[in-house]
Amino acid sequence: MTVAFISHSSCRLHAMGPGHPERAERLSAIDDRVLASGLEAVLRHYDAPQAGREQLVRVHEAAYVDSILAVRPRDGLVWLDPDTAMNEHSAEAALRAAGAAVLGVDLVMSGEAGCAFCSVRPPGHHAERGRAMGFCLFNNVVVGAVHALEEHGVDRVAILDFDVHHGNGTEDMVSGDARVLFCSTFQHPFYPYSGSGPCAENVVNVPLAAGTGGEGFRAAVTEQWLPRVEAFAPQLVMVSAGFDAHREDALAQLRLREEDYAWVTTEIKRLADAHAGGRIVSCLEGGYALDALGRSVVAHINAMLG
Repeated sequence: MTVAFISHSSCRLHAMGPGHPERAERLSAIDDRVLASGLEAVLRHYDAPQAGREQLVRVHEAAYVDSILAVRPRDGLVWLDPDTAMNEHSAEAALRAAGAAVLGVDLVMSGEAGCAFCSVRPPGHHAERGRAMGFCLFNNVVVGAVHALEEHGVDRVAILDFDVHHGNGTEDMVSGDARVLFCSTFQHPFYPYSGSGPCAENVVNVPLAAGTGGEGFRAAVTEQWLPRVEAFAPQLVMVSAGFDAHREDALAQLRLREEDYAWVTTEIKRLADAHAGGRIVSCLEGGYALDALGRSVVAHINAMLG
C-alpha cells in the first residue's frame, strides 16, 4: 500500500496573526512526528498544485472565488469573519490546499497511490458556497470529491468527517446530491451551531455531547455511519480529518485519543477496501494541540497503511 503525502511550502506562509490557533506550526508538528515515527521512509511525497478556477467554481460561487483570489494585502491582514483572516500568502495557500485534494484524487484513481493524506492549511470544511468561515477559505474535500465525480467517472463518493466541529460547509455543498454520502460526528452544541436539525437523505449528522470519549464516539460511528456507508458502497472515500476532538485539545471538550483515530481509520479502510478499491483521500481539518495532532496523524496514516 502506497500512501501519498501531499503538502506545499506555501501552506506554511498563510498566517492569521499572533496567537491564532490555526498556525503554520501545525504542519511542522505533523512533519516532526512522521519523521520520528519512521513513516517518512514509506510515504511518497508530492507538492500540491494550485487548484484551477474551474475546479473551484464547481463547488463555490464564481464571485466568491474571485473575491478570495483578489485579496492580496501587502501589509497586515484582511479579516473575512471574526475567526478567519488572510495575509499576502493566504490565497496561494488556499489554492494549494484545494489542489492537494485534487491531486490526491488523481493519484488514487490512477493507481499511483492507494491512499493520500493532504497535510495542508487552511482547512476547508466550514467554507460554504459563497462564504469563508471557521478558518476555512475553500472547501478542499468537496473540491476533491466533485473532481472525482466530474473527471474520473465516479458515481458515488463518501465524505466522512470526524472533526470536533460540524462540517457545515460540506453539508451546504452536497446536501441533496445523491452521488455523495456525507457523514459527520461533532460536538454539539458547539461552533458552528449547526447539524442537529433535519437534514437531507444523503447526510448523516451525529451530534456528540461535550465530554464524550472514545467509547461514545465508536458507538456513534458503528451504529450510524458504518451501515449507511456499507449500503452506499462508495467508489471513493474522502475524509475530513480533524483531530481537535482529542482530549488534549483545549479548544473543544470531546475526549478522544489517537487510538480512536486509528480505530475509525481502520473502519474507513475496511469499507474502502470492500467497495472503493481501497481508495481514500484524507484532508487535514482541525487539530490545535500540536503534540496530540502529530501523534493522531501518525495513527491515522498507519491505519491507512494497514
